[in-house]
Amino acid sequence: MKIVTVTLNPCIDKTFSVDRVAADRKPAGHDVHVYPGGGGINVARAVTRLGVEAQALWSCGGDVGRHLTRLLDAEQVPHVPVPIDGEVRENLIVFDESSREQYRFGMPGPRFSQADRARWLEAVQSVAPSVEFVVFSGSLPDAEPGDWYQELLRAVRSGTRIIVDTAGVALRRALDSGVFLIKPNQRELGQVVGRELVRETEIEEVAREIVAAGGAEVVVVSLGRGGAVCASKDGVARFLAPAVLARSKVGAGDSMVAGLTAGLTQRRSLEDAVRFGVAAGSAAVMNEGTELCRREDAERLYQHLLRHDASPPRMS
Repeated sequence: MKIVTVTLNPCIDKTFSVDRVAADRKPAGHDVHVYPGGGGINVARAVTRLGVEAQALWSCGGDVGRHLTRLLDAEQVPHVPVPIDGEVRENLIVFDESSREQYRFGMPGPRFSQADRARWLEAVQSVAPSVEFVVFSGSLPDAEPGDWYQELLRAVRSGTRIIVDTAGVALRRALDSGVFLIKPNQRELGQVVGRELVRETEIEEVAREIVAAGGAEVVVVSLGRGGAVCASKDGVARFLAPAVLARSKVGAGDSMVAGLTAGLTQRRSLEDAVRFGVAAGSAAVMNEGTELCRREDAERLYQHLLRHDASPPRMS
């Protein structure tokens, strides 16, 4: 096992379609699907689909937690539930067929007790020495303080590289701790510095500053259809995304992290791992709901990117 993911605030995603969303109207839902959800869980699901073994650590509580266990077992995703006293949340994703718009409703997570936090610290400290990457992905449970998140990051065994995909206070605490890699999107990176980042030169400048300050060795900024920017000690590189028909943006960032992390465990170069991550993220948006990426799509799009960019991007 080379990859372990951490999901403090998991969920079950319920998706369905309606003919039209309107106030004071009760449209009938159809094409109802239920998926395991939460950042780290999705990363583990996507990594597994890409043919690399991963294990998900996640907060398990209540009837929803038991349902989530069954869903993960059905997908044959290796996982270790970390018991909590509260109830795992449920999210709703509604597709309006008339406008072709998708509406996403995220519920708050449970408050952690002191016992919950102690169990999580023990779980992270127990990660095997053979694990190369621990991926902290997703939001914090409702009202969780950032200092506890930092304590959890510091509980990771020395020598294991930490990848973080989160936002707000949690992301700032990760940078205070110093991690291997962060994967914010453009808006989340702007939140770190307290201003909107509009131009690509601004994004590159902030990413360089984070690397120089020791907050992260690598900063990969996802730009949606614009691809990604990657900053490291070797400089900054720009990666274009392939043009695909987008059906759902849910899970694209998680699939990108999965492709990137899987690529690193396969001993790809950083540039090549980021390129595979971009391909996996693009593969995810081709699917409905929260289906994440499919391996055949990710591999095909990766090969497409290679053909259109035969030489590695210049790090400058």
